[in-house]
Amino acid sequence: MGQLERATEATLARGARLVHAHPRTLASVVALSLACFGAAAYGIAQTAPDASDLPRRLVTEIVAHEDLPSQLEALAGHELQLYRSEQTRAGDGAESLLARMGLVDAEAAAFVRRDPLARKLIEGRAGKLVRAAATPAGQLEELTARYAPANADLAGTHFDRLSITRGADGRFTARIATVPLATSVRLGSGTIRSSLFAASDESGIPDAVAVQMAEAFSVDIDFHRELRRGDTFSVVYETLTADGEPITWNHAAGRMLAAEFVNKGEAYSAVWFKDESGRGGFYGLDGKSKRRAFLASPMEFSRVTSGFAMRMHPILNQWRAHKGVDYGAPSGTPVRAVAQGIVKFAGRQNGYGNVVEVEHGNGKSTLYAHLSRIDVRQGQRIDQGVRVGAVGATGWATGPHLHFEFKVHGEQVNPLAIAKSSEAIELSPAERQRFAGVAQQIRGQLDAALTVGATVAE
Repeated sequence: MGQLERATEATLARGARLVHAHPRTLASVVALSLACFGAAAYGIAQTAPDASDLPRRLVTEIVAHEDLPSQLEALAGHELQLYRSEQTRAGDGAESLLARMGLVDAEAAAFVRRDPLARKLIEGRAGKLVRAAATPAGQLEELTARYAPANADLAGTHFDRLSITRGADGRFTARIATVPLATSVRLGSGTIRSSLFAASDESGIPDAVAVQMAEAFSVDIDFHRELRRGDTFSVVYETLTADGEPITWNHAAGRMLAAEFVNKGEAYSAVWFKDESGRGGFYGLDGKSKRRAFLASPMEFSRVTSGFAMRMHPILNQWRAHKGVDYGAPSGTPVRAVAQGIVKFAGRQNGYGNVVEVEHGNGKSTLYAHLSRIDVRQGQRIDQGVRVGAVGATGWATGPHLHFEFKVHGEQVNPLAIAKSSEAIELSPAERQRFAGVAQQIRGQLDAALTVGATVAE
């Protein structure tokens, strides 16, 4: 045993003998100590004020207000500015347009007819967005019209603003300025009851966005056969605005940024993303491109009138195998190549009428028949999505439509099956990391879009 251990044992032994020899004295010391602590705590507690003893005071103040006559006089002196909005229509004249806006102003109508700049209000295409400020008597003070720019190269980025104002001397002046369009992001969602376009119209979503949605999910969902009542979608899209008003004259308006579509209980997602080369496309939230080597359809959106199956031939009146897909669409609807390739044939071909055939390599080719016009030439190399012609009714056709065939080593196959099985374009590892950040943000926006749609439905 060491010296430290022997000293500790000696100290403990002396303590035990002390407790045994003087038990009452030790107990008194402990009790006295506790009492002192208690008294100290009680003393401290007593120093806090009692809330019931705090002084109370009632403050009363009279609030003065102006009498009713003076308030009415102030309102009467307040000048009101009334605005009316309209869109120009085909055949509009100065009087008819102003009358539709509740304006009866012969001087303003005469100025619109006479002035070269002001006359543009009723010239050209209909659909101009018009906003007018009027006096309580219905006289024009200021009119602003917004419409597609005269310079076609600026149609997707700018708009023309025509301003007509009445000066202090009562005379009108007109001026035109070309102004950049602004972009705003909007959210929407809907439920399929009859068709995609009916659901998008019900939700206030532009047709251009509905078309892009059908295009983005064309490989995942056959919108002609697989759409079900009760399917839902949520979408984030941008609109181009002119002074805060959504434009109606430009097809570029309404770019879809992201969407989620639930078809038969399965959810599909699409996000617009530009890669490092600046090329944009739709990708799933998993980073896989929605774009395939072969598009599912040669038109952006159309109605399948005859699928890849047996059918009664409309002219021969016989049951025959239909080795392609017929798309019903108005004459002149653009037809696009479903994949890059070389034009093998462009001309007339018996019952097919005007035909374009494109070779894509590895024994694969596509054929586009009954065209009203041909926009490519034999031997031309074309990219995916390039316009090859337009829908027509040439050859053996009972009405305007596109007959589309997909061949593998000369044998017709189901085009949709080929599109679904074709390889997807994938992002590089570096791009995937950047896309992950975009996808996370988009996920929150899609959830918000779904909430907005549910609130509107209620």
